[in-house]
Amino acid sequence: MIVSSDGMIADAAGEMPATLHNDADQKFLQDGLDRAAVVIHGQHSHEGGPRADRRKRLVLTRHVTALAPDAEHPNSLLWNPAVVTLEKAIEALDARDGTIAVIGGTEVFSRFLPLYDTFHLSRASRATIPGGRPVFAEVGPGATAEDVLARHGLKPGLRRDLDPAAGVTVVTWERAID
Repeated sequence: MIVSSDGMIADAAGEMPATLHNDADQKFLQDGLDRAAVVIHGQHSHEGGPRADRRKRLVLTRHVTALAPDAEHPNSLLWNPAVVTLEKAIEALDARDGTIAVIGGTEVFSRFLPLYDTFHLSRASRATIPGGRPVFAEVGPGATAEDVLARHGLKPGLRRDLDPAAGVTVVTWERAID
């Protein structure tokens, strides 16, 4: 997930500003989603890309009583996690074993913090979004996205430059194995 230098994924209205759009980051994201068995996101997040409708996905929402087909997207289910477990939702989606990719928004990213084995945190170092929506609910004064990931048992790998000219980098955080 790409975040601004202040840890935001969207503006106050929930829109991803142009300052966070980056072709190198999009390639990194789309390549990762191609390898995922299931993509999970919130009702207002967008997976996008030319292959989006071919991917199996769960869309978190409180607007269904359990699980329901997503009329707008093939291969998708609307999922109320307060009623149906993640395991049952994946089973209903008939997803193959493999990686589960979580792509947002704030509530969704925060919900999965205890479960991440790996989290790819891309950063647009030249972008700021004052008053925006953070990647995790815990991000704010005195707490960066990195602080939150570390508090939840993930450790950073090496920083890679995705687009040096634009100041876009990625760090893969992985769950510490005891």
